Amino acid sequence: MLNKYARAFFTRVLTPFASFLIRRGVSPDTVTLLGTAGVVAGALVFYPMGEFFWGTVVITLFVFSDLVDGNMARQLGRSSRWGAFLDSTLDRVADGAIFGGFALWYAGGGDDIALCAVSIFCLASGQVVSYTKARGESIGLPVAVNGLVERAERLVISLTLAGLAGLHKFGVPGIQYLLPVALWIVAVGSLVTLIQRVVTVRRESAEAEEAAAEAGAASDTASGTAEPDVAGEPDVAGETSRQQGSEAAK
Repeated sequence: MLNKYARAFFTRVLTPFASFLIRRGVSPDTVTLLGTAGVVAGALVFYPMGEFFWGTVVITLFVFSDLVDGNMARQLGRSSRWGAFLDSTLDRVADGAIFGGFALWYAGGGDDIALCAVSIFCLASGQVVSYTKARGESIGLPVAVNGLVERAERLVISLTLAGLAGLHKFGVPGIQYLLPVALWIVAVGSLVTLIQRVVTVRRESAEAEEAAAEAGAASDTASGTAEPDVAGEPDVAGETSRQQGSEAAK
C-alpha cells in the first residue's frame, strides 16, 4: 500500500541526490551494495545491544539507497535484469538483518524468548511473502494482489516504532513497549499477506488451467468438425467411374 504513494514521493525528493552521485561517477550497483552493507551493520551492531534509536538512525540513512539506485539506473538508461535481481536479492538480506537484530536482542539482553520467536517469524514470513509473488510470476501468473503488509509497511512499522522505543534510554518512560507492538503487528500482517497471496495464486492457477482446458477443447472441436467436412465431400471421381462401369456393362 505504501509503495504506491511513498515510493513516488521519495523518488522525486531523492532525484537531485541521485543526479549528484551520477556526476561523481558512482554506479547504481555500488549504491545498492553500500546501502545494504549500511543496513546490515546498523541492524546487527546496534540492535543486539538494545541501541534501537541509533540503530534505526543508521538504518534509515542507508535504506533509502533502495530508491536512489533505481533512480540512478533510470537516469542513466541502464535498467537491467541484473540490476533488478541484485536489488531484490539484497533487499532480502537487509530485511533479514533487521529482524535478526531484534531476535538477537530478545535472545540476549532483552531476555524474552516469546518476542525472539516473533522476531524470527517476522524474518521468515517476510522472506516467504516476497517469494510467493516472485514464484507465482515465474510460472506465468500475474499474482494480482499486493496484500496488507508489504516490504514498505514492514520497514516503516518496525523501524519507526523501534526508533521511538529507543528513546527509553533517553529517559522517556514506557515507550520501550512500542517495539513488541511493532513486531506483533508485522507478524500478524505478514501472515495475512501470505494467505492473501497464496489464495490469489491458487485462484489464478485454477483460472489459467481452466482457460487452457477450454482452449484445448475448442481446438479439438475445430479439428473434429473439419475432418467430417473433408470425409463427407462427394467422391466425384469414384461416382463417375461407377457410372462409366455401369454404362459399359449395359
